[in-house]
Amino acid sequence: MIKMKAKQSMTTFLLIRHGSCFPVGRFLAGRASGVHLDEAGKKEVLFLEESIRGIHLDEIISSPLERTVETAEAVARGRGLEVKIRDEINEVDCGEWTGKSFEELSGNAVWIAFNRFRSAVRIPGGEMMIEVSSRMSRFMEEKRREGKNCVAIVSHGDPIRAVISHCLGLPVDFLTRFEIKTASVSVITLSDYGANLSCLNHTGMFNLAYAS
Repeated sequence: MIKMKAKQSMTTFLLIRHGSCFPVGRFLAGRASGVHLDEAGKKEVLFLEESIRGIHLDEIISSPLERTVETAEAVARGRGLEVKIRDEINEVDCGEWTGKSFEELSGNAVWIAFNRFRSAVRIPGGEMMIEVSSRMSRFMEEKRREGKNCVAIVSHGDPIRAVISHCLGLPVDFLTRFEIKTASVSVITLSDYGANLSCLNHTGMFNLAYAS
């Protein structure tokens, strides 16, 4: 008797970082409210919308923060999709470091240790990077099990780097070795047999083959 092979469950994720906002490169906004896209960010997300317009999306899911919701709403424009909000893809909880500038943190011993050994150092009053990686990867697996074909996740730089590191089997200590720019798209496909990264930190016009 010939046995039919079961259909493989596979979901492609467009991991999108929000557009530019004032704190980027200056201080840790973390989960502080009231941080919106700046003028450069608004231009970035308009280009982002155009660059992925030809890709069919089953869902668009955003972190709860304003800068991600504004980016997700631009992606959703004209698609007839409601932006869904999920805490699992939120920014890193920066705890006591929220609102601090990088200059202020530069001499902080815990900050230095955190950037050298992120897998073992907790942000004071906040998260460890392995917790960020875990919540992001669990959420993506949940979406895969729902049978979605292509899902856009609009999140933040470090959560995206953390889940990419996880999918590639890299320690989160290595996530600072690659960049996730504002309004960039990275593409990961999850299947029954693991993960495949087909695009990293893309900010140009999008090749549809990345999401096929």
